[in-house]
Amino acid sequence: MDINSAIRERRSIRQFKKETVSEKIIQDILETARWAPSWGNTQPWEIYVITGETLENFRRENRQKTLEGIPPTPEVEMPQTWPELLKKRYVGIGKSVLTSLSIPREDKHARLQYSADMASLFGAPCLLLLCVDKAIPISYAFLDVGLVLQTICLSACDKGLGTCILAASVNYPQILRRLINIPSNKTIVIGAAIGSPDTSAPVNKFERERAPLNEFVTWIK
Repeated sequence: MDINSAIRERRSIRQFKKETVSEKIIQDILETARWAPSWGNTQPWEIYVITGETLENFRRENRQKTLEGIPPTPEVEMPQTWPELLKKRYVGIGKSVLTSLSIPREDKHARLQYSADMASLFGAPCLLLLCVDKAIPISYAFLDVGLVLQTICLSACDKGLGTCILAASVNYPQILRRLINIPSNKTIVIGAAIGSPDTSAPVNKFERERAPLNEFVTWIK
């Protein structure tokens, strides 16, 4: 797959097949991703590959806390408000997802179940958890984590796999710290589910939208 196809065809996968992904394929993806750019070539990312029984334990506990409505406590603060244009886009993707799943906006129970599915990583067989050292200013490290994460997503797409970058995977960092013993001097930044996409699922087929260039590009001559 050429780079333009990977960029355009990559999408957030919200339903995965149950089949596992080999350790070699994950390693190949990470081998490619390690060439992502970073500030001063610092390469600050630290990646945990979570599968098997540990993943199932995390999935179960993360889902339960979501169903119980326990407030999230991520280690990197998540946005609570958005400028109007960005909010419109955010609401738009939510509407597209719920419509594809035939969930009415007023059906609070179904929406909660969807949130629980998200906390369960949509059934993905692998979670990549990205952390950085607390000694690094998060502003720069966060940019670098985004760069390596995008590279991971594109490499996975090239191999026919799907990904979904999920804030829901780090809502309750205490679960992750207990299950995989993350050192206290590391910040849990974000996680990404990875696996084989269920291409028959409507939630993986709705039409995506992107802003036209004139909304965010200014030419200076």
